[in-house]
Formats: sequence, C-alpha cells, structure tokens
Amino acid sequence: MCYCPPNRKGDPIPVLGIDVGTTGSRAIVVGDAGQLVAAASAEHAQFSSPHAAWAEQQPQDWWRATGQAVRTVLSASGVSADAIVAVGLSGQMHGAVLLDRAGGIVRPAIIWCDQRTEVECRWLTESVGRERLLQLTSNPALTNFTLTKLLWVRRHEPDVWTRVHHVLLPKDYIRLQLSGEYATDVADASGTLMLDVARRRWSLEIMEAAEIDPAILPAVFESPEMCARVSAKAAALTGIPEGTPIVAGAGDQAAGAVGMGITRPGAVSVTIGTSGVVFAATDRPALDPKGRLHTFCHAVPGRWHIMGVTQGAGLSLRWWRDRLGASAGDRGYEELTSEAAAIAPGADGVMWVPYLMGERTPYLDPHVRAALLGLSASHTRGHIARAVLEGVAFSLRDSFTIFGDLGVPLRQVRLGGGGARSALWRQIQADVYGHPVETLVADEGAAFGAALLAGVGAAIWRDVDSACDEAVHVAATTNPRAESVAALNARYQEYRRVYPALKTIAHEATAPVGV
Repeated sequence: MCYCPPNRKGDPIPVLGIDVGTTGSRAIVVGDAGQLVAAASAEHAQFSSPHAAWAEQQPQDWWRATGQAVRTVLSASGVSADAIVAVGLSGQMHGAVLLDRAGGIVRPAIIWCDQRTEVECRWLTESVGRERLLQLTSNPALTNFTLTKLLWVRRHEPDVWTRVHHVLLPKDYIRLQLSGEYATDVADASGTLMLDVARRRWSLEIMEAAEIDPAILPAVFESPEMCARVSAKAAALTGIPEGTPIVAGAGDQAAGAVGMGITRPGAVSVTIGTSGVVFAATDRPALDPKGRLHTFCHAVPGRWHIMGVTQGAGLSLRWWRDRLGASAGDRGYEELTSEAAAIAPGADGVMWVPYLMGERTPYLDPHVRAALLGLSASHTRGHIARAVLEGVAFSLRDSFTIFGDLGVPLRQVRLGGGGARSALWRQIQADVYGHPVETLVADEGAAFGAALLAGVGAAIWRDVDSACDEAVHVAATTNPRAESVAALNARYQEYRRVYPALKTIAHEATAPVGV
C-alpha cells in the first residue's frame, strides 16, 4: 500500500522514517519543511499465540516487510534515493529479539503483548525489592517488559539461552540488518526494565541482580544521535544509498509523540492502535509510587515522559468486527461506527471493559479478561459498537485520573491512530476526557516522528522542539459537549466498579501465566 500527496514546488531535502509495528511496517519520506512526500506499508504475518496469553513474531518477517515498504516508498516518492540524508527508526516496544554470536535468530521474538512471565516478575520483585526496583528503573516488574522475557527463556528454554549473545528490540533488529550495528536508544530501552531511566544508561545493578551479563545489551544513544550507516548489502536490498546515516530513533510511543508534537510538559497524546496509550511529556522522571504508569526517557534529550497503557484498545474494535460484528476491512468499521452514532451516550446501559489481553494501567493485571455487560433483548449491534468505543475511552481515562493524582499538567490533548480517524470516536474521547482534543494534518505517528528525529540528526532542524514546531500542524479541534460529558462521567464511575468483580472471577479461574 502506498500514498503519495500531490507534487509540491521545489526539491525537498528528504529523510526516511521507518516504523516496525505489530501488524506491519511503514516507511515514509519527509521533506525539510516537514511535508509528507510519500508513504508505504507492508503487512506482517499475524503474530502466533501457541498458548493462552502468548505472543510471538518472526523478526525475519519484519525485515521482509520493511524492505518491501522502503522499496515502494522510494520508488513512488519522486525524489532520488541518493538524496536521502538520514534514516530514523521506530517500532513496537518491549520485544525480546534473541540472537547468537553471529547475529542469527535463536527463537521467535516474544513481543510486547505477551503475558507469560508472571512468575519471573514475582521472582525479580522479591529478589530486588519493589521499592529498589522503582529506584533503579523507575518502573515495576511487568509481564510486558523485556527483562522478564529473558528470565522466562533462561528458565524454560535453557538450551536456547546458552546460545544468546545479543538482545535487541524490534526496531534495533532492523538497524542490525541495515547496518550490521548493535545499538538502541534511551526511549526504547526504558521499556526493557534494564535501563536506569533517571540517569539514561543501562542499570548494571539490575543486570547483576537478574544474573544476566550486560555484554548482551547493545550500545545506547539519545534518539537523534547518529549511530550507524547503511551497509552495501542493505543498500542493494532496500535501495537506500550505502553510507546513509541512521539515527538511534525511538520506541513507537516516544517517536509517535514526537510526530504529534508532544515534547513539552503540559502536552498529552492519546494514541489508539492495537493497544491504547496516554502519553505526557515531562521535564523530570515523574514517578508513580504505585507503579501504575510507565516512567520512561523521552526521545527528546533531557526530557522524560509518563504513559498509561490499555492493552486491548483498537484490538477491541477489531475483535468485535472480525469475530461478531460486521463486514471485513474498513467497510466493517464504517458499518459499526455508523450504527454506533445513532445510539445515545451511555449505550443504553451496555458496557464494554476492554481487557482482552489483561490490563496494564491502572491494574497491572495479566489475568483479568474482557466483559460485555448490561445486555437486554432490545439492544442492537449499534449499542454494542457504541459500548466498545466508550469502554476503550473509559480505560484510557484511567491514565488521566492518575496524571491528576501526580500533579502532571494538562493543557493540550492530541489524538492519533485509529481513535483519531473516526469522527464519532473523537467526540466520545472529548466527552469522556472532558477536554478538547486535537487532530493533526499529518497522521503518520511513529514513522513521522522517526523521520523528524532523522532530520534533527542530519541538522535539518536545530533540535526536536524546532522540528515539531515547523512540521506538526493542527487540522481540527473537537470540543466536549456538556450534556454528553455529564452522562459519560456517570458511566465512568460505574465502569470503575466493574474491575473488582472481574478480578475475583479471573483470579479464581486462572492459574499463573508461565508456570
């Protein structure tokens, strides 16, 4: 799939942004005024789930899709590939790509939504101490984080573990294929539970406590720093000129925030993809003592961010469409949202809680599962579709509630991903959050942010703030409606009462994941 905007006057100085997502890889070419020149995507194979709550992908498939997307966008962009001045990388966070001494893959990558490592989380918390773990990494031990995946492999697959000489995150595997270099950035590394987030360096204390040799980790850089160059082999495969610089880049959330201009305190983004993320930029490592939010380094040197995560955000709507709801593809989404738009706020008592893959914020609970409540014989598909849209927004509002508890400023809310493309979902979010929400001219998320970081590394822009000021523009603002805010505030209070009951049911019925 490829998109090329109409030609503009003048020849831009182009940079290339690459985002390695869960469902596909995307490549975009961006000019030196921040304009989108061209974009292309290639799908990944569906992730495998050999056991309940497991999720694995083949890194080779990311590389195949990335090469396809890059070749397509370079061909369609209308600019000479030789003019590309830098490459920026982004990708899904928290994955564990395990490589042997020669850089060969020793097992499928365990990706971000995998939930198998509860036993390892408990062991690490007990070994290090919960408070000490927060001091060293600014985060609790969660099943999603990379370190707990390494511990699981060591415990359950010792023959595989003896072959592991390198550990990379998903986008960093693509860098390895492009350049032969082992490297990562502070923002993506923050989600491994192996980084000293406050000091922006690997935590040797955590590695010692986990009894893992830190030599398996790549060098770590600030996001706009140049750290590699495209090799001759990769140039022949992708069309990117040999020697083109590659910046460190960032995990998809920090890169996506850059692409949305969320770089200064007071700016908040809400991005709905497979998961949903509420992201706030900070000028300090703001720590939630209860560990409900992630505290990570930002892709902006000298800044941090906090974020809350809903595991099954866009996944909820996709699951409903594919399994029970409507036609396939975008037509199915259009059918569901059209029917949902005819239903009043509150969905006539129907409620969805989106815990299809357990939940992170605010419950840190891999066992809890989704539920559809309040159904009667009079309810229609539209009621359920509306309830799914509202339930995801309620779950994301939980993060805003914690921001308030921590005194994090909120002056601006911007939407990205699937939740920004639907007029109904934009309105529901404005009403649930009780705050105006903005959408942007360029809705390219992490790939756009990766391209801007590449531009900073290539000195097209002085710094990340300057890049965002020039390249990121608001397209529209959706204001909350007073009558809907009141109705959805009441529904949110009811929504908050559901989790304790679900927790009791789920924990009685489910054995620990990973045993």
